[in-house]
Amino acid sequence: VVMKPDTETALTALWARDLLIEAGLPAEVFQVVLGDGPVIGPEVVKHADYVSFTGSTRTGREVAQGAAARLVGVSLELGGKNAMLVLEDADVEKAVAGAVRACFSSAGQLCISIERLYVHESVADDFVARFAARTKAMRLGNSLAYGADMGSLVGERQLETVTRHVAEAVEKGATLVAGGVARPDIGPLFYEPTILDGVEAPMAVCNEETFGPVVSIYRFTDDDEVVALANATPYGLNSSVWTRNSKRGHRVAARLRTGTVNINEGYAPAYGSVQSPMGGMKDSGLGRRHGSEGILKYTEAQTLAQQRLIPLAPVFGMDDEKYAAFMTRSLKAMKAFRLR
Repeated sequence: VVMKPDTETALTALWARDLLIEAGLPAEVFQVVLGDGPVIGPEVVKHADYVSFTGSTRTGREVAQGAAARLVGVSLELGGKNAMLVLEDADVEKAVAGAVRACFSSAGQLCISIERLYVHESVADDFVARFAARTKAMRLGNSLAYGADMGSLVGERQLETVTRHVAEAVEKGATLVAGGVARPDIGPLFYEPTILDGVEAPMAVCNEETFGPVVSIYRFTDDDEVVALANATPYGLNSSVWTRNSKRGHRVAARLRTGTVNINEGYAPAYGSVQSPMGGMKDSGLGRRHGSEGILKYTEAQTLAQQRLIPLAPVFGMDDEKYAAFMTRSLKAMKAFRLR
């Protein structure tokens, strides 16, 4: 295995390799290469037997083209604009607590973080009030110790994207419900958890992936409408449905065009179920990780077949017609006795 981590998260990959070697893995089995993505990435693809990539949709297309040129397999987990649906029969308090986790864990820098909140109009005012209060009460911190509710953005580029998305939305008429302020007093890359209302399609934050602690709230009136709204994006990575009615939740979830759908949680059930496949639809990628699909994708299937008893041709003096009748009777008998 050759791993090319993002340079901003390289220490995690190097530490993981050290732990694997300490546990007994031969050092040469797992290598980590570091460097600028546009320089190192193509070289990794050029020599790989299989490529698994997590990152932006734009880079994912380049990786796929490189793999296709060599006819090697590829799986891609790419961008997302993940939606959370709060139906009118949801437990509002639980949905609010779940939204805080889904939107602001890791400062919204998880590929499966929620960036769009669709709330039924009958509970929207109550939901927004409670969600805003919880968000404003979040504690930001730069320590590695327990206690903080949210930490830093990972780099200057992410801070710039978050700042631009929020500023543009407010300038074009969106309402700032909470946050919307950088916090250099805590650290150079800190930004407050932010809630926007009144976001519309021309705003970048409506359709583009922010990948930060920013969520937009939208209201809806019925299941058909919210399913159409949630699916009206080129992305299809993760989504979430909140309802007290389990059967209804499953019906709505099955209509969402995302690789994973979580009921009454933001992303943890699907992400934590390591035996279940996880990945994206549409511009959110192809292929799956976790489960048998996540392991078998790295292998090549090979069929070894041995003919036994008689050849697949007329035998015992039969002509073609008698052979066909014999094979038909034989296959019927095998099916009846469940023989393979």
